[in-house]
Amino acid sequence: MTAIYDTIGLNYADLRRPDPRIGKAILDAIGPCDTLLNVGAGTGSYEPDDRSVTAVEPSAEMIRKRPAGAAPAVQASADDLPFADDSFDAVMAILTIHHWPDKAAGLRELRRVTRGRVVLLTFDPASRPWLTDYLPGLAALDEAQMPPLSDYERWLGPVRIEPVPVPHDCSDGFLYAYWRRPQAYLDPRTRSGSSSFWALPDVSEGIAHLADDLASGAWERRYADLLTLDTYDAGYRLVVTQD
Repeated sequence: MTAIYDTIGLNYADLRRPDPRIGKAILDAIGPCDTLLNVGAGTGSYEPDDRSVTAVEPSAEMIRKRPAGAAPAVQASADDLPFADDSFDAVMAILTIHHWPDKAAGLRELRRVTRGRVVLLTFDPASRPWLTDYLPGLAALDEAQMPPLSDYERWLGPVRIEPVPVPHDCSDGFLYAYWRRPQAYLDPRTRSGSSSFWALPDVSEGIAHLADDLASGAWERRYADLLTLDTYDAGYRLVVTQD
């Protein structure tokens, strides 16, 4: 089995360190459970250490990067989970659904293998964080990859959807994490932590425009209100099935 992160996961463990505030929101949404499945688990970000976790990850490279003592990982795809019905108390899938080739089938599989709650951290493709002003290709990519929020109830049954504010000093370097640290986007290594930058064919023009605006002060003038915020609604959402 090959997977996208076999190629692009080079700096993932360094750049994508779980943020404890986002982690708390995820665990609060999961609630009490003894057994938990993490689908699209990567290197194990946001896996709790106080319950029995099983990880599913299609990328052998990401499985190799899981730290010593991490939950056992099974190499498999979300749309064909190798578990019996109702095998787990709960299941989580964190910033992964946009990589699934068959999102509807994958979400039905999550529903099938859990007897309890499904918790997803995903992105609302209708959102337009400021970075899309410089790189409009990101908005098009979000719309192409991310299901509209209305799809989740169709695939999972009744859900509640909650915003996940991104802290200004977020340690998890996902795409829009650097909303108050725009200089970070000028660094190719920092950009390598987000699959979206690997997917866009050429970001040089937009990044050059951002660099110019940062040097001239135009960015700070345009987005001055952001500099007063500690958290920002960049479009990330928790989708939680109703008990």
